[in-house]
Amino acid sequence: MKDEYDDDVLVVGTGPAGATTALALARAGVSVHMITKWRWLADTPRAHITNQRAMEVLRDLGVEDEVKAVATPWEYMGDTMFTTSVTGPEIARLRTWGTGDRRYGDYLQASPCGMLDVPQTVMEPILVRNAAASGARVSFNTEYLSHEQDSDGVTVTLRDRRNGHEFVQRVRYLVGADGANSSIAEQLDLPIVGEMARAGTVYILFDADLSAHVAHRPSILHWIMNPTASFGEIGMATFRAIRPWDQWIMGWGFDVTEGEPDLSDEFIKSQVRTLVGDPELEFDVARTMTWYVNQQHAELYHRGRVFCAGDAVHRHPPSSGLGSNTCMQDAFNLAWKLAYAVHGWAGSSLLDSYSDERVPVGEQIVARANQSRKDYAHIRAAFHVDGAEDPVAAGLAKLRSHTPEGATARAALYRALEIKNSEFNAQGVEGNQRYESKAVIPDPSSPVEQWPRDRELYLQASTRPGAKLPHAWLVNGEGRRISTLDTVGSGKMSVVTGLAGADWAAAANRLAAPFLRTVVIGAPECADLYGDWHSVREFDEAGVLLVRPDGYIAWRCTRAPHDADEAEQLLRQALSTVLGTELPSASKELIS
Repeated sequence: MKDEYDDDVLVVGTGPAGATTALALARAGVSVHMITKWRWLADTPRAHITNQRAMEVLRDLGVEDEVKAVATPWEYMGDTMFTTSVTGPEIARLRTWGTGDRRYGDYLQASPCGMLDVPQTVMEPILVRNAAASGARVSFNTEYLSHEQDSDGVTVTLRDRRNGHEFVQRVRYLVGADGANSSIAEQLDLPIVGEMARAGTVYILFDADLSAHVAHRPSILHWIMNPTASFGEIGMATFRAIRPWDQWIMGWGFDVTEGEPDLSDEFIKSQVRTLVGDPELEFDVARTMTWYVNQQHAELYHRGRVFCAGDAVHRHPPSSGLGSNTCMQDAFNLAWKLAYAVHGWAGSSLLDSYSDERVPVGEQIVARANQSRKDYAHIRAAFHVDGAEDPVAAGLAKLRSHTPEGATARAALYRALEIKNSEFNAQGVEGNQRYESKAVIPDPSSPVEQWPRDRELYLQASTRPGAKLPHAWLVNGEGRRISTLDTVGSGKMSVVTGLAGADWAAAANRLAAPFLRTVVIGAPECADLYGDWHSVREFDEAGVLLVRPDGYIAWRCTRAPHDADEAEQLLRQALSTVLGTELPSASKELIS
């Protein structure tokens, strides 16, 4: 059968979704070919916030240290500034990305990984290089044209853009990670709701050493209230550090109904100098670009053997920093399922679970990103003075006034800043996904999950099926600290139990499946010396979890089995259900 295919999987696109898919597949021993119609990778910084869940994906794929070495570190992400210009009077600061005193502990407790700032121009080469080093074929200047699928595979027509030559490849599966104007999503006729290009932004990438103005108050993001950048629902300029502290992006809104914005050298020079607050600033423009605000998500991510991921299925502004993070998580969810199908370990229901699990996530993050743009209105309202001849001076005077009106304005500003935590400290949005699909077996003994704290702001660890395995620090046989997340993943299903769960461990060893590992927490190689796992486990030590390669819990049995035979039957049936393929025997009545 192998001779019938050029590759197991063809991935179209080398962005965060495509490159992560190719890397994960290659590491899983799948023959994968990744193509892009462009001659190289991202040439603009684009996405940059890299959240904890995305870093956990990179950790599992073996590239975490490489990414950390080139990233802007967590502590430099710092405060988000609201100011009248980079050098001008400040209006407010917000502690962001989990760096503040109120939230830092939450982030430390949630994951072995911190937040980082990694521009897409830096991230993509790392992912693509490692995919190639792991065995993926990578082709540039190669354009996807069309595909036809049947019950056995997909026939894809491609074009070499260097010479116009068209050719065909035959693969088992096709992945469309070809961006917001995805040809593959369009040809699949995926149901997509929402609107494109509902607002526009100008971005200027430039080089200027501004360390004298910002190094003492490190921040990767400033919002600038200035009449020259007051158009649109945000109504402020964006000032973003690309490389501390000498490369930047400046952005402002424009009216899309009036056609293309002014990108003349004279206007750009004046605008950047005004927003930086230095009329003599010397800087080098590296790139000018326009970007459009989208609000769309697909209601289905695949048809048959063709799957879409990333911006192809969720299109939204960069607010909340959810873009590349969600793309990488789509890929991580999809890749192990494709690998198991290729290796003959899974049936079609496992592949169908990709849409079931990721569509709700895409819908959520599109809504969140667009709402985050709208929430800036509260800050503008606190600063605004009707009819002011000099809006900046009037707004500052209002906020600094000793009058009752001044006190009211300051109270409104602080309330507005609290609302913005839903963009800048939204750990729950980033990590509280709960999957429901045929690849997750509900625990009938569990009550409906309650959320005593704001679900968007605060991460809630859980071992219930559909949740990600909680992070807890363990100690390995060398006395080194490791995370529970380090004991699972790497392409394998994991049976996780405690010292009292000897029957589960024996059963897993009996199954001897090539994709299955056993993790006994409390054993010398993963000792619970801190008691961290004990505090988050939520079930008896003699119970068991079945953890998927993506770190999500597929099944939980909270009790001890009667013996190893029952444990084996239960595990067999759980694996058969999750993977969508029959494993040898086991009473179907045992799992309800």
